[in-house]
Amino acid sequence: MSARRPTLIVFCREPIPNHAKTRLIGKISANAAAALADAFIHDALAKAIAIKPGRLVIAGSAPEAALRSKYFTNLAKRFGVELIDQGGGSLGMRMARALERYAPDGALLIGADMPSLPARLLKRSFDLLRANRVVIAPSMDGGYYAVGVRGAIPPIFAGIRWGSGGVLAETIARLENARVDFALGPAWYDIDRWSDVMLLGAHLRLMPRSSRLPCPQTVSVLKRLGVLRDDRYSTSTRAKRISDR
Repeated sequence: MSARRPTLIVFCREPIPNHAKTRLIGKISANAAAALADAFIHDALAKAIAIKPGRLVIAGSAPEAALRSKYFTNLAKRFGVELIDQGGGSLGMRMARALERYAPDGALLIGADMPSLPARLLKRSFDLLRANRVVIAPSMDGGYYAVGVRGAIPPIFAGIRWGSGGVLAETIARLENARVDFALGPAWYDIDRWSDVMLLGAHLRLMPRSSRLPCPQTVSVLKRLGVLRDDRYSTSTRAKRISDR
């Protein structure tokens, strides 16, 4: 086992209106959906920094490459992290490409669509990777929101029906067939559809008033959208409404 702390990779797409969180458009505007995606990314990075990985990396996808994206270059500078480009190909190809750079010392790749995930559960998956070759953290839709690899890249990134409800089951079957030991991280829910946003709002409203919010940037956007109205989520400055223009 490597003595170095693993790398944490935040895997995300530039939040451009009509390209980000498109399954929310109709319930909210394209600009609002993009603002929500941007908040998810900021909250994910804040949690990632809090668990103190060996290296923190943004693996970005943008129309003209992440390394030439003003959004991503500014984001990387603001958080003081590395920036790499996902490149082309399927979701599996892009994840494998990001992981293989850092896998010798261990690398955990996370999506940015689970804003309410507590930092302690992210740390649980991160810590599991220090003792296991592969870590998978399931999402409630049948996929996974985090995957970690230490050493050689396992055969789990090609031939998977990405976007289906069977991604986790197919991935586990591949690992078992290849006789690759793995550990499961904590399960959580991600945000893809409007029903997920409603679940997120309900979950946040049920949190104790004394608790630390797991996603303050997301809460700010949800307040602007009217999803959260409770005084629990009041901010010190008056929030401006998101323009639909």
